[in-house]
Amino acid sequence: MVSSQQSHAVTPLFDRLWQTYSAMNPQAGAIHSLLLSRGEQIVNDHVAFRTFADERVGIDVLAAPFLELGYRPAESYRFEKKKLDARHFEHPDLSLPKVFISELRWRECSPVLQQIVSGLLDQVPERADGQPELCASGRPWNVTFREVTTLADESEYAGWMAAFGFCANHFTVLVNALETVSSLQELNQLIQLAGFPLNQEGGEIKGSPGEFLEQSSTLAPPVSVPFTDGEFPIPGCYYEFARRYPLPDGRLFSGFVTNSADKIFQSTDRRG
Repeated sequence: MVSSQQSHAVTPLFDRLWQTYSAMNPQAGAIHSLLLSRGEQIVNDHVAFRTFADERVGIDVLAAPFLELGYRPAESYRFEKKKLDARHFEHPDLSLPKVFISELRWRECSPVLQQIVSGLLDQVPERADGQPELCASGRPWNVTFREVTTLADESEYAGWMAAFGFCANHFTVLVNALETVSSLQELNQLIQLAGFPLNQEGGEIKGSPGEFLEQSSTLAPPVSVPFTDGEFPIPGCYYEFARRYPLPDGRLFSGFVTNSADKIFQSTDRRG
C-alpha cells in the first residue's frame, strides 16, 4: 500500500519537470493557458522520457525515483523498426500521471552511432546512477551539432537524446477530463485554430475507440541549443493529447498502443 506521504511527494517532482519542459516548449504553456481560460481543470495523463539502453542511464535508472514514490511497473513495449524498448509505470493513486520511459537499443545500431553514443555515455558522471532525479538532470555530456546530425540521420531519437539529455519529452492532456471539449477531434480543431500544427504521421489521430485509446500531438517547435561547435535550432518537446475508452469490464484502458506510440515518437523529427 502506498502512503499518503509518497503520493504528496510526487507533485514537486512533476512541477519541476513541467517548469523545465514548458520553458523549452512555450506552446505547451500557451495551450495550457488556452484550456484554463475556458474553465478547464487539466489532468495530465502521462509524462514521457527518453534514454539509452545502458546500465548507467537505462529505464531502471530513470524509473528509480518514481518507484520510490510509489509507482509500479505496468506494461512493456517494443518498437522493432526504431530499435526501442519502453515501459510504463502507474501509481496506486490513479489521479497521478502515468510515466512512460523508452530507451534506444544503441548497440544494435551502426558502428558510427555506437561510437558517438558510447562517447556520450562515458561523460555521464559516476554519481548519475545514484541521483534521485536523473530524469530531470538535463544533458550531462558535451556534444557537437555535427554529431547530433549524424545520429539523427540514422535515428531521430538518438539525435534528440544527444541534444537534450534527460528531461520530460512530453506531457499529455487527458481529454476525458475536459468539460468544454467533447472529443479529441474537437480538441485538435481548437489547437490548430490557435496556430499550433499537429503531427500528421499515421493520421492526425492515432488509434481508435476499438483500441481503447486515441492520441494526437503537436509538432515539436525548434529551440536554439548550444553545442560545442555553435548554437543551432533543434526540434524540442511537444504536447500530447489522449482520450481513453473503457474496457469491457468498465475500467478505463490505462496502457499504450505500440503502433500509435510509434508515430507519436516522430513529433520531434526534423522537418524540411
